[in-house]
Amino acid sequence: MKIEQIYTGCLAQGAYFIVSNGEAAVIDPLREVAPYIQKAEKTGAQIKYVFETHFHADFVSGHLDLAEKTGAEIVYGPGAQTGFKAHIATDGEEFKLGDVVIRALHTPGHTMESTSYLLLDESGRPVALFSGDTLFIGDVGRPDLAQKGDLTMDDLAGILFDSLRSKIMPLPDDVIVYPAHGAGSACGKNMSKETSDTLGNQKRFNYALRADMTKEEFIHEVTAGLTEPPQYFPENVKMNRDGYESIDDVLERGHQAFSPEAFEAKANNTGALILDTRKPGDFAEGFIPNSINIGIEGSFAPWVGALIPDLKQQLLIVTEPGREEEVVTRLARVGYDYTIGYLNGGFEAWKKAGKEIDQVESVSAEEFADRYPAGDLEVIDVRKPDEFASGHIQGARNLPLDYINDLMPEFPKDRKLHIHCAGGYRSMVAASILKSRGIDDVVNIEGGYGAVSKTNVPVLTEA
Repeated sequence: MKIEQIYTGCLAQGAYFIVSNGEAAVIDPLREVAPYIQKAEKTGAQIKYVFETHFHADFVSGHLDLAEKTGAEIVYGPGAQTGFKAHIATDGEEFKLGDVVIRALHTPGHTMESTSYLLLDESGRPVALFSGDTLFIGDVGRPDLAQKGDLTMDDLAGILFDSLRSKIMPLPDDVIVYPAHGAGSACGKNMSKETSDTLGNQKRFNYALRADMTKEEFIHEVTAGLTEPPQYFPENVKMNRDGYESIDDVLERGHQAFSPEAFEAKANNTGALILDTRKPGDFAEGFIPNSINIGIEGSFAPWVGALIPDLKQQLLIVTEPGREEEVVTRLARVGYDYTIGYLNGGFEAWKKAGKEIDQVESVSAEEFADRYPAGDLEVIDVRKPDEFASGHIQGARNLPLDYINDLMPEFPKDRKLHIHCAGGYRSMVAASILKSRGIDDVVNIEGGYGAVSKTNVPVLTEA
């Protein structure tokens, strides 16, 4: 028996490949399924099952393509209603995989169909729990995503409390917990950077598993401080539940190369959004007018999901040559299936063709500090509210990038805007969005608050 965690940092997501005596199972696969098929071929195993812990909100899973390509059976937990053929497990149902057994444990609360999968070794001993979004390392799944009808967030939190205490906490302390997410995911609020741990350690250190905690205390602590989920979450749930286009078709459509002239014509004739995925510094030096910068090196897919509200928006890509397929794939992971091509040769080809170029003014933290004493600067901090509260430039206004589409009226149009985040990634995203919407007089502060806080610019913290 072998367990492999396949962790994707951009989404802070863990998929799992389990193999035993010629048979394999995949738990919570990503949209692109070729890596799982290659692993199965390498180990001489047949993928028998695709287990889904729930209808994921933060990414589009690969269950449909994987089942289509391998003949594997898709398994969801009790109560799941799908738009495709799937086996809906009963609570406690066991699935034979080679010499081991995987037992479905219905653990509702994050969603009502949420199910954890307990792996029993050849002797029948519990060895691993694939807990989905029910139990994270250091946290539990947020209970506000599946509210509907009379079922409230508090109701779901109470159901989650019961699931943890009746199904998970009684398991042996040496069981290894393998969650669906780690730090950085929007599916929880206090997740650890660790991606697995023993259940015994979690009982000791995870606030939500305290033995003396009452249900009322649990509900209060789990629901406190939750931020609004990204707007794309419901659309991803729908795709995972009802079905979606094959990843092969998505990649074929997106992997069309256009010359600068054809790229320009395509943008003008289709209304496609130009998405530039280069590094913030490269983008600042020159970019196609009205394009949006969301760098591939950052939390790319989640930011796309947060900032481009329409998943059916057609996209044209500008990226470093050779990374086109990567970009299209990572967009598809969160349901953006309508990439219609890319700029052949990247931005350098656009420059060589003599096409119009725009720029973002950038200043170092030291240059900003020199400007600051002159006073009356309009400083925009696009970090999250809790980051702003922990320390910010005196006089700065907090307009978080997460909500920039709703906050556009709050950005002054008659002032020079000095924009910063923590390190420079988010502020360039914000600057590009502002310029694309006609607010041109923007200045990006390089290095963000981290760099500015080391200068003589006065900073404040909120008590």
